Amino acid sequence: MKKVNPKNIPNINKKDTLQKPAQKKPERTSRKPFYIVAMGGSAGGLEAFEQFFSVMPPDSGLAFVIITHLDPDHKGIMPEIIQRSTKMKVCQVTDGMKVRPNSVYIIPPKKDMSILHGTLHLLDQTVPRGVRMPIDFFFRHLSDDQQERGIGIILSGMGTDGTLGIRAIKEKLGLAMVQDPKTAKYDGMPLSAIACGIVDYIAPAEELPVKLLRYVKHTLKIPQTGLTVPGKTLSAIQKICILIRAKTGHDFSLYKKNTIYRRIERRMSVHQISSIAHYIRYLQENPGEIELLFKEFLIGVTNFFRDPGAFEVLIQKAIPQMLKGMHKDSVIRIWIPGCSTGEEAYSIAIILREHIEKTRLKNELKLQIFATDIDKDAIDKARYGVYPANIAVDLSPERLQKFFIKEDSIYRIRKEIREMIVFAPQSIMMDPPFTKLDMLCCRNLLIYLNAEVQKKILPLFHYALKPGGILFLGPSETIGSFNDLFAPIDNKWKIFRRKESSTARAGMVDLPSSLLSPDVRRLMDMGKTLPDIEPDLPDMVQQALIESYTPPAVLINENGDILYISGRTGNYLEPSAGKAAMNIYAMAREGLRYEVGTALHKAVTQKTTVMMTGLKVMINGACHVINLTVKPVAKPGAMYGTLLVVFEDVTAHCEKTVPVKGKVKPASAHGRYKEVEDELKRTREQLQASIEEANSSQEEIKSTNEELQSTNEELQSTNEELTTSKEELQSLNEELITVNAELQNKVDELTQTNNDMKNLLNSTDIATIFVDNDLNVKRFTTQATKIIALRQSDIGRPLTDLVTNLEYAGMVEDIKDVIHTLIPRENQVETKDGRQCIMRIMPYRTLDHVIDGAVITFNDITNIKLMEDYKRENIAIKEALIYTEDIINTVREPLIVLNSEFCVVSASRAFYTTFQVSQEETEGKSLFGLGNHEWDMPSLRQLLEKILPKGNEFNDFVVEHEFPNIGYRKMLLNARRISGEKNEGQLILLAIEDITKAVSSKQ
Repeated sequence: MKKVNPKNIPNINKKDTLQKPAQKKPERTSRKPFYIVAMGGSAGGLEAFEQFFSVMPPDSGLAFVIITHLDPDHKGIMPEIIQRSTKMKVCQVTDGMKVRPNSVYIIPPKKDMSILHGTLHLLDQTVPRGVRMPIDFFFRHLSDDQQERGIGIILSGMGTDGTLGIRAIKEKLGLAMVQDPKTAKYDGMPLSAIACGIVDYIAPAEELPVKLLRYVKHTLKIPQTGLTVPGKTLSAIQKICILIRAKTGHDFSLYKKNTIYRRIERRMSVHQISSIAHYIRYLQENPGEIELLFKEFLIGVTNFFRDPGAFEVLIQKAIPQMLKGMHKDSVIRIWIPGCSTGEEAYSIAIILREHIEKTRLKNELKLQIFATDIDKDAIDKARYGVYPANIAVDLSPERLQKFFIKEDSIYRIRKEIREMIVFAPQSIMMDPPFTKLDMLCCRNLLIYLNAEVQKKILPLFHYALKPGGILFLGPSETIGSFNDLFAPIDNKWKIFRRKESSTARAGMVDLPSSLLSPDVRRLMDMGKTLPDIEPDLPDMVQQALIESYTPPAVLINENGDILYISGRTGNYLEPSAGKAAMNIYAMAREGLRYEVGTALHKAVTQKTTVMMTGLKVMINGACHVINLTVKPVAKPGAMYGTLLVVFEDVTAHCEKTVPVKGKVKPASAHGRYKEVEDELKRTREQLQASIEEANSSQEEIKSTNEELQSTNEELQSTNEELTTSKEELQSLNEELITVNAELQNKVDELTQTNNDMKNLLNSTDIATIFVDNDLNVKRFTTQATKIIALRQSDIGRPLTDLVTNLEYAGMVEDIKDVIHTLIPRENQVETKDGRQCIMRIMPYRTLDHVIDGAVITFNDITNIKLMEDYKRENIAIKEALIYTEDIINTVREPLIVLNSEFCVVSASRAFYTTFQVSQEETEGKSLFGLGNHEWDMPSLRQLLEKILPKGNEFNDFVVEHEFPNIGYRKMLLNARRISGEKNEGQLILLAIEDITKAVSSKQ
């Protein structure tokens, strides 16, 4: 097997090793490193965990840590439940437990969990229900401790816990996986994590293990580059930067190559691509992957008040210095480049707002905060100012209540804070910087740029700041050799003050265009303007007709805001002084303002067209007479609810005034007086209507305002109470769902155990009855119905009320005695049908060692008793046979037993000795075939076949025969019929007496 070079193991952070050689972690380098998989779940997560581990092999080499929302007052049984789904070791975490591969660790109730150098540490929970975020808490610590060896998985659950933790893991190049919301019982947590746009895999719980193992296996195959990127790889990275630049317009060639390549390696592992050349081909064929890689480059840690110590120094030291000498109406300008989704910008705005209110400068200072980033999607999210509920971990309850609005499971930044900040897409390497700044906050951006770019950007920051302005960098960033540009306010948290520098005054600052790579500058120099597009002829004709023959008109809404302008309306509307406002009330010329208001009010309230004629307007010193028409748009569509205001010029000029001897004399006095009277009449009518309307409106507003104030106070108080109750109930609900899932699992287990026990009791074929202390029946087996007349409906009835089949009257007394004395009892009893049983009575003892009745069993021993009797009879027969055989063997005359076929059944010892044959040669053989026909004597055959059947015996029959092995013999034969066993029928006992010697002696 090929040995792995420790230098190529990807999880060793070589940067940290070089910078801090004294802080090596022997625990992580002394053994082969492994991935730690953190799994977060809440309501419905138990089933997802079981689905996951039922597929995960026990020898994967991974370690799993499960974090769930647990009821602090309930002793969880999750380790036992998970253990049934996996062969890996499953245990509940104890403080100081070392994480090992091929093991599963589960967080205990009432604890938060952290990890340091691969060791789990438990902390007491200090926050109330509804605010706990144990998943985020552990995920963040895992990302800091394991770096790219940390993997986060979000499964079914309610709320948003885990979202910020997933982002932290991704920032450290870890893997993010989420259960498909369609398969999750509760999709709150999966949807919240997916909304971040940084999740690598989304799949059902049972499919996640396959994707996880493929990722881990493939990651170890990718050759690691270390701190120095080889030339061949460097060329490939430049090609990837070109593809990204062509797609997004942003040049990443100025970023640190090692950082860029680590991000590329991650995407290669996600797609199981081993060669960077193949990955370039994949990018070319899949433009969507370029966007994902672009997002991968931009992933950063963005949470409120990151590094609280840094913000504390900012509040105590930097901000007071910055505001020192500020006068009334001063404008504070702050720039936050690389703001991502806005948490950093809102954090700065909050502390400034708090300081200004504290120093009572609220109405004297104005704030302008510019927050920029190259990621347009992140800017859009920052503009909305909406964040998940788990930001409560980073913010104090006072700040949450003061600067945020709680809406369901989200927090929305309040309007007064949102209006302090301007969010805009901007690149510090391509776009001009903001200038005359009081503070510049650029944290964790410079660390991704190479040293040459950092040397050019820091003077640019100096140029953008006012004298004495504050530079706020990240804890891993420094000003390098630019000590002449910035003076430290706090070295630990990298907060500096701008110094006056001869370098900056000499014009040594590089503008953003000089920071770009030569390729990008060349493309910008080659840019061409787009040719003018020739307008369409129908559009030109329509425009000419509108300008020449259609009266000027504007389309407005009910508030008077102008939505569209047709024709030249300059004679009737003009911009008002001050802040620009596209509103017809503010832009109406003198002579039209009150008339326009009256006509609009009547048109809106009456829903009808209003026309006012003979209105006079002064235009360029001349009086014009116009007709004003206001028409509501009632046609359904996009214009529904708007009003069309048409200005029609009736007379070019009013009657001119003619000067007579230094006096102004009207051309027609009567006509003039008539006009004045009509105008005065209209004015009075308008004034009267306005007064009445104003009085009525004032009374209604006053009454409504009082009611609304009272209602608002009540609603605000109720809302606060309901919000708190909702958070607590939601947290409690999640915990109860988890407990319910565990209990349901336990119920299923008990049901299975009960079924097993029932089948076990029935399969033993032993009649069993369970009774309580009052002798009420609790349970019985099927066999018990043969002993006692029991039915299912008899459960709960006293045993004394039931009819038994026993010839035994003392059973009830025996049961009571056993319950009282706790001494088991055993008796042999007989049923009325003659069956024999062993009755055993034992006390029923619970797991808590409490006596709760008795157990009566009846073991049927009828067959055993019969077998014992039969065995005794067989023993007697065998003993008699042995006795008989011993007697036969002591007789000197040969004896032989034949069956009805004249085959030898047995023979005496004297027979074998006399005729010199063995038992094997004799038993089972025909008498007439013994010893190769030695006994084939016609006289004997005739005797047995003809003479013996006529009677049961014959006596003293003489036979002479020459035996080859023993010679001549003269024998005296006696035969008797005897009874054999059932399968043997009638047998013949043949006695043979050798009289050869006796005859010879007589002769």
